[in-house]
Amino acid sequence: MSHRTMSVAGSFYPSSCKEIEQIITKFNNIQKEVHQISFNPKAIISPHAGYIYSGFTANCAYKLIDKSSVKRVVVIGPSHREYIKGASIALHKYYDTPCGSLEIDTAYNQALGQKYSFLTFVENLHFEHSTETQMPFIKHYFPDAKVVEIVYGEVEYQQLVPLVEEVLADEKTLIVISTDLSHFYKLSNANTLDSICLKAVKELDIKGMQGCEACGIIGVKALLRAAKNKSLKSQIIDYRTSYDASGDDMNVVGYMSALVG
Repeated sequence: MSHRTMSVAGSFYPSSCKEIEQIITKFNNIQKEVHQISFNPKAIISPHAGYIYSGFTANCAYKLIDKSSVKRVVVIGPSHREYIKGASIALHKYYDTPCGSLEIDTAYNQALGQKYSFLTFVENLHFEHSTETQMPFIKHYFPDAKVVEIVYGEVEYQQLVPLVEEVLADEKTLIVISTDLSHFYKLSNANTLDSICLKAVKELDIKGMQGCEACGIIGVKALLRAAKNKSLKSQIIDYRTSYDASGDDMNVVGYMSALVG
């Protein structure tokens, strides 16, 4: 139990540190757009597909965060493999990545577990790609930060809101909400469905999420409500689909990254 081991290295992202660094460098070299952010980002909404499909979109957001201000990163993502009622918070000591281990903030995790009754620790939940795909980016951009992994299943977004608000209130903590958008539609249909999500996130509009198809919609809704409660702002950073990488316009998955602060 001392290490949260990698479960999708070599499939969703490269298994060697050299390849991780090369692909992030490539993303940064490709990106020409310069984003002007009018607020101090406290949260990222990031996709979690294979890096060939969504890595660029995720990286666009991570690179904009002030590296010196982040001492802890809380990653919240949906469970795809195992059912759980509530959510599981990792109580391992370290989180492995191809570029070395990140320390898990066990004291912080235990405190959250005692405070929020829907949080437990179910080790089988922590082979989850929605959260794991964030960790190589975190290791690259915030190598000394401690991490928290929360994987949720059947839970109401309202239950997550107080936890998200608590994390947002910590000046040295960044929160990452993991989600992909619509799955396996024709490109035009995917763009239409995803535009609902993009508009709702941009406007911090919970009601506007109706019709949005996102596997991590619970986490996104919790962030939007918490951000609205705290009078924060949001900005869409990147949107694209799997079509951009695959050329397949018949079975498209959508990806978005956004900042909230």
